[in-house]
This record gives sequence, C-alpha cells and structure tokens, in this order.
Amino acid sequence: MNRFRTAAAASAALLISLGSQARAQEVNVYTYRETKLMQPLFDAFTKESGIKVNVTSASSGLEQRMKAEGKDSPADVLITVDIGRIDDAVQAGVSQPIDSAVIEKTVPAQYRDPDKHWHGISMRARVIYASKERVKQDAITYEELADPKWKGKICIRSGQHIYNNALFAAYVARHGEAKAEEWLRGVKANLAQKPSGGDRETARDVAAGKCDIGIGNTYYWALMNDKETDKKAWADATKVILPTFAGGGTHVNLSGVLLARHAPHKAEAMKLIDWLAGEQAQQIYADANYEYPVRSGIAINPTIAGYGKLNADAQPLAKIAASRKAAANLVDKVGFDN
Repeated sequence: MNRFRTAAAASAALLISLGSQARAQEVNVYTYRETKLMQPLFDAFTKESGIKVNVTSASSGLEQRMKAEGKDSPADVLITVDIGRIDDAVQAGVSQPIDSAVIEKTVPAQYRDPDKHWHGISMRARVIYASKERVKQDAITYEELADPKWKGKICIRSGQHIYNNALFAAYVARHGEAKAEEWLRGVKANLAQKPSGGDRETARDVAAGKCDIGIGNTYYWALMNDKETDKKAWADATKVILPTFAGGGTHVNLSGVLLARHAPHKAEAMKLIDWLAGEQAQQIYADANYEYPVRSGIAINPTIAGYGKLNADAQPLAKIAASRKAAANLVDKVGFDN
C-alpha cells in the first residue's frame, strides 16, 4: 500500500513538473500592432528561445480588457504603438515594474518610464509632408506652422488623434499651456480644410493641391513610397521634412512595451521584453516596420534614412505623456476639429 502511495505521489509530482514546464514554454502577448508586422519578430524569438508566442491583437481596448480580466488575465506583455496607449495602460493599473539591467543599458533614459512600468522598443517621428512643386524650403520648425504665411495651406488629421495629441502634448511640455493655446489657434487658422482622414490622406491632399504641407508619421510616407503601389503617386508628389522645435529636436513617439500586472508567465515575458531590445529584434523593427530603433548602432531603413539625420527631441516621453490631457483640452478649447 505504501509503495502504491509513494508511486502515486511521484507520478503526481512528475505531472505537476511537466505541467509547469509546459506552461513555461509560452508567453501571451496583447498588441495594438498588426500581427503581420509583429510575426517576424515573434518567429525569430521562438526560434532562438524555444518559447511560443501567443498573440492577441486589437485596434483599441486592450488595457480595458486586461483590467476587466483582473487576476485571471492571460496577458503577459502589452505592446502599444504610441505613448498615449502606454500611459492609458499604466493609468488603468494593468502593469508592473520591469526590472531589467538589459533594458537600462540599451534603452535611453528619455524612452523609459522613471517608475519602470514601460519603455520604448522603436520610434517614429511626426514630420511634414510637403509639396515638391510648391514648397521650396527644406527646413521648418513646429512653431512656424502657426505663421500666417501658411494660411489655407496646411492639412492634418483630427487634433484628438493619438499621434497629434502626443505632438501637441510635446508642445505643451516645452512651451506651457498658454503658448500652446496661442500656437494651436494659429495652426487652426492656417488649415486648408477641416481636420480629417489619416496620414496617407494628408499626403493625398497635398499631392492633389488642396494644401501645400501636411503632418504625418515617418513610416506612412515610406510605405507609400516603397510598398503601396496604388499610393506611390502621393509619395512622388511630396517630400518629407524633419521639423524641429525651435532650439530643440524632432518630436518622436514610441512603440512601447509593458509587463502585465498579473503575468502568468513572467519569466518568459521578461525574456521577450529583453529580446525585443536586442540587436536582432531592433534590426527587424527597422526593416519591417520602417521605424527608428531605440538601441544605438542599428542600421536605419534606407528610405527613412533618406529623410536626413534625425535629431530627436530630448524631452522625456514621460513628461509628454503627463501633458496629454492638457493638450486634448486645448484642442477642444480652440475648436481645432470644428
């Protein structure tokens, strides 16, 4: 009888051990980035580590889903495409600190949360799409967008869109709310039409002559130029200018990552988080997603490099995130989208 109990206990222990090993070989990722763009990264990670990556992607609501799932959430890692959603996730209480010497060594401090709840894994800049035919200057400041010389010549998507919200928040963080309000009123006065569409449509409208300049992200223009043949004419008619803040650099936004508060596979999640900051992952990001790597020493995609040398604004992204609400309120106050 005792031999039977001993054998049964050993079998149970073995099953528990095997079960733990099985669970340890996977990591669950919630992501706002399209799966097709992330899959090359996850395939490379699995090949190197042996850890399977299970992906759940959506265009909105992932942090609310994690909050609703609570302790039963299967999410280990959340990957976002902008500082706004990173901040929303932290405010929702679905993250925990990332303690990693690898991240502290490879990701610059301005792209990390001081409280370690997130860090960037790639960057994109908010730039100018300018008509090759009608715009002769090759340099511009964000402040200049409010200059009356651009009256009726600027196209842009909604001022409340997360990409513009981050840019406007950066302006608030640099100049304060009063000057940001004055600037936004000036930019609104220069709009050629009511804010609408996306960044690609901004390039389309510049190409069609509805406006001379528009505001968009760096990778959209590269995609239209290199891969989207039906939109190549919009890229051909425009050029990208890297604007800067007066006395500063170009505004950049982040694709970021955070560790889920109740991550059931925390050890594997940390391996993925560290790997995403490694040389192989950063190179894949640069080539497949047309984004700037956050790690130094990684080659930038040739089309992106063709815009010129990026002098990124040195303001900490955490400071910009803290100004998001003020920027959103100013957009409503000046009737930017009306």
